[in-house]
Amino acid sequence: MNPDSNEHSPLKVSARHRTVWPSLKWVLSSPNRLLAFGFGSGLLRPGAGTWGSLVAWLLWIVTASYQTDLRIAIVLVVGFAYGSWACGRVCRSLGVHDHVGIVWDEIVAFWLVLWLTPSHWFWQLIALGLFRFFDIVKPGGIKKIDAKIKGGLGVMLDDIAAAAYTLVVIAILVALGERM
Repeated sequence: MNPDSNEHSPLKVSARHRTVWPSLKWVLSSPNRLLAFGFGSGLLRPGAGTWGSLVAWLLWIVTASYQTDLRIAIVLVVGFAYGSWACGRVCRSLGVHDHVGIVWDEIVAFWLVLWLTPSHWFWQLIALGLFRFFDIVKPGGIKKIDAKIKGGLGVMLDDIAAAAYTLVVIAILVALGERM
């Protein structure tokens, strides 16, 4: 689909992001698009990734009573595998490497963080801030993953790396807190 073909296209060009920006109708027209755009949260601006992470947190809270380690592990593996495929497919249809509105990667990665972070809201809030910091700044290896691994796998992996950085810092903070 060519976003420049006519003014009624479901894809509009965003001057700020220098990329096509899909309409809600376009996102809702496919299950792959709907999940890739975090049930529509990726269309919210500014900070689509933060909105996606907040959706992840909300879904985590809503499903807390059904969670077991096995179920969480299965959801993470399936979510990562499906996300690699779906996000890659949606990126290709938009003609970009990693669209800012695609937030399924944030959702799955933040679920990983929430699974391994103390369950108190305070720790989860700190984890959210750290995760968003590492996802935006992309220090060290995260930037390399983002640059070298293309397609849906790259979209998903850089957020898993941001989750890993977050979990290391959370583990250090928890250990320091226990010493006090």
